[in-house]
Amino acid sequence: MIASQYIRASLTSRRTALSVLLFASVALAACSPVREYRRPDVALPSAYPGQEVSGRPIANVPYRSFFADPELRALIDSAVVSNHDLRIALRNIDYAKQSLNVARLGNLPAVNLQVTANSTEYSDNSLKAQSSTRDFSASLSASWEFDVWAKIGNRKKAALAEYLRSADAARAVRTRLVSDVAQGYWNLKMLDSQIDITRRNLTLADSTLTMMRLQYDAGNVTSLAVQQQDARLQAASQSIPRLEALRSAQENALSILAGRMPGSPVKRSPGLDRSAVPDTLGAGVPLELLRNRPDVRAAEESLMSQHASMGAAKAMLYPSLTVTAQGGLNSIRSDNWFSTPGSLFSIVGGSVLQPVFRHGELSAQYRQSEIRRDQAELAFRQILLKAVGEVSDALVQVRKTGEQEQFASRRVAMLRHATRSSHLLFQSGMANYLEVITAESDLLQAELDLADVQRRRLSAVADLYRSVGGGWQE
Repeated sequence: MIASQYIRASLTSRRTALSVLLFASVALAACSPVREYRRPDVALPSAYPGQEVSGRPIANVPYRSFFADPELRALIDSAVVSNHDLRIALRNIDYAKQSLNVARLGNLPAVNLQVTANSTEYSDNSLKAQSSTRDFSASLSASWEFDVWAKIGNRKKAALAEYLRSADAARAVRTRLVSDVAQGYWNLKMLDSQIDITRRNLTLADSTLTMMRLQYDAGNVTSLAVQQQDARLQAASQSIPRLEALRSAQENALSILAGRMPGSPVKRSPGLDRSAVPDTLGAGVPLELLRNRPDVRAAEESLMSQHASMGAAKAMLYPSLTVTAQGGLNSIRSDNWFSTPGSLFSIVGGSVLQPVFRHGELSAQYRQSEIRRDQAELAFRQILLKAVGEVSDALVQVRKTGEQEQFASRRVAMLRHATRSSHLLFQSGMANYLEVITAESDLLQAELDLADVQRRRLSAVADLYRSVGGGWQE
């Protein structure tokens, strides 16, 4: 009871000083130099250049709904969980969260508890009258800085923007990862198809060689025909080890993306099927990139962080208002240490600190923060321009590779028919061996080209999915 009366009396005696400090803080806050962030004006087109593909917007479609191949979905699932680049990006989020937690507590006072016990002994020749002094003290101190110029508030905004940027940076890694896994998977399936095509054509070329040898024995063809067909057979056989080496390298690359040890088998379905992706694709409008594409969002959040840091740097040029308070127990005798109110003490103070001359350091830091803010805005505009260009390029690729696939399919169908006809005509003596060799060579190349075009079309679809911001939604 006595202690509480003592504390109330002590606080009452300082009420006037605190009122003056609070009034000063309100007056200073009324003329705060900090301006709020506003998104830069970006003149986005109403539609993507060359946009002819229409359909349901794909940006918000989860990858498990977008990709129909169950083996591809399982591979992406593994990559999303185990890919090391993505896991590093996720740890960056945790790192930024710690900074955000610190910034959120910036408006609270700093509180310290201190307990000291000192004993000083003096010699006979000392000027001190006493031979020794003792001092026992226990105090709780608090220091609180009024956020007059929104310095602490801007630091909090910068930390929040950096936290959001790290989260969107991780999402950008994920969108790229989903696209890379899909493209690598389809490249692997293309190599499977090309190896199968080459082996089928080897079987066909071997039957043709057998037929030519019979014709040579009958005197219907020269040894040159046999030698040319045999050389063509060896050339086709030589391409198989090259394709198998490429396939092994692609399997290892997919294993690394999935966070597995290279050499692990990669399960996949046979063939390159158009039904592996949706038939109709909608890219939406460029304005949606600001919401859907994580690297664009991360670039704007970086701009927001630099803008808030600029506000904090500017606030450093203005006075800072700090209130400190300390209270506790003090005694020169340990047995009276906890005797109240006789051992109680309290100190309340306030200070206004105005930087006058710091060798131009504060002004230079503010100008540097302006430069960093301008650089962040230019980077945001550049990334947005590149995003629009990537979507436009992907749309054109999807459309044009689709047209190429149609022509390539018709070409393969015609050459298969021509190859069958050439064999029948050669056996009946109505075609020479060069026509047979040419038909078989053209068919092999046409089928290899068709597999490559099918892979490029599927890859273009995956790139379109990534460029509009798809792949990070759950």
